Amino acid sequence: MKILITGGTTFVSRYTAECFVRRGADVTVLNRGSREQVDGVEHICRDRMQLGDILRGRFFDIILDITAYTREHIQSMLDSGVRFSDYIFISSSAVYPESNPQPFTEEQPCGHNTVWGDYGWNKLQAEQYLQEYVPNAYILRPPYFYGIYENLYREAFPFDCAMRDRPFYLPRNGEMKLQFFHVSDLCRFITILMDKHPVQHLFNLGNPEIVTVKEWVTLCYEAVGKLPTFVSMDQTHHQRDYFCFYDYEYVLDVSRQNSLMPVTLSLKEGLREEYVWYKDHPESVYNRKPYLEYIERHISVKL
Repeated sequence: MKILITGGTTFVSRYTAECFVRRGADVTVLNRGSREQVDGVEHICRDRMQLGDILRGRFFDIILDITAYTREHIQSMLDSGVRFSDYIFISSSAVYPESNPQPFTEEQPCGHNTVWGDYGWNKLQAEQYLQEYVPNAYILRPPYFYGIYENLYREAFPFDCAMRDRPFYLPRNGEMKLQFFHVSDLCRFITILMDKHPVQHLFNLGNPEIVTVKEWVTLCYEAVGKLPTFVSMDQTHHQRDYFCFYDYEYVLDVSRQNSLMPVTLSLKEGLREEYVWYKDHPESVYNRKPYLEYIERHISVKL
């Protein structure tokens, strides 16, 4: 199977490229060559907005579009002259307005989400353009991805706190709900789509298992072999100054996904795997936020 993956060097796209190389696929990655490439792939070094004729006439069984964030990104790919059988676009759950009833379902109307702003709106425009010109494309809407190669300072933050034996500062009482999806489950679901070609082409993704912030932090500490001590915060401090998620709770209905893939990796196992990788590759989380610095300067000294 010939697969074209947009990206291929960072987190989700890198994991996906490695996964399908291991499974024996003929994998081509499209990126600007700014980071090390995955072993075993063909690399097309090009900005996706400046493709020229580099893809014209080439055929792929699947295009896995992991790095499209705007309508123009989709348009550039479709105008490149590339030929394909299937197109899978990794969109986002940010396309659901926060005013929708929860859990969010695929049948609900989409629109502007004030929490995610332009990110969600641009993803929705990309979806709509793709649906207009490739009606049989598959569109996947995940919650929070996690797993090895994570480059955002998300799981790494409680990992760091646990490794340093620090207490964890919970927004409010830590009851806000979170939903995750492991990158290995993404690869499994893509494989199922290609094997079964279901009639439905729009899927929410995510663990059926919903956790609170407090439960998630506890699992992160347990992955390090520690137990957390919690300090509950009120609204005196802005949540994003000291914590790695926005003050926004949402849950996706993943019934469609479950009908095809009823079992997902447990969050406990996935976090343990991610920590084992992170402790040996802390430099890979390059988008660090100064949560610890803020806590030291503005919270710890006052408690």
